[in-house]
Amino acid sequence: HSKLTTGDLIDGIHPTANGYDKMAAAWYAALQSVPGSIGQGPGTSPSPSPSPSPSPSPSPSASPSPSPSVSPSPSGGSGACRVSVNGWSLTFTLPSGQTITNGWNAAYSPSSGQVTARNVSYNGTMAPGSTTEIGFQATHTGNAAKPTAFALNGNPCTVA
Repeated sequence: HSKLTTGDLIDGIHPTANGYDKMAAAWYAALQSVPGSIGQGPGTSPSPSPSPSPSPSPSPSASPSPSPSVSPSPSGGSGACRVSVNGWSLTFTLPSGQTITNGWNAAYSPSSGQVTARNVSYNGTMAPGSTTEIGFQATHTGNAAKPTAFALNGNPCTVA
């Protein structure tokens, strides 16, 4: 509780996107202090292995130089892509009438229409083969359809 302020709560109870980011950073820091808790053996330096999955579930994207190596998931997962650079951005278009009200593990902008989800401080560096999960909550005015296309760093992702 000490990591959040009332400004990090959207309704006095539920965290905002910034509140979720603060909670995730606190958990990650705590896990880093326990050898083997996040996939590293004793005596190794932990590094995050995140994976994106918003509600609906896309995957992250990077937009630095050099160009990222992006490939579709071999299993044909929902919107899964692979990237091996630092920093990512995932774009998708929300159906008309939908607005993101809260999100986690990514910074979302804008909250409706064509949305870009960008990495946050703790999941921008991704090792080859690693993943990060992202998510959001949204309101709608009758249209509850999922986005139909995602692009990771401008490269289209397959959607199952």
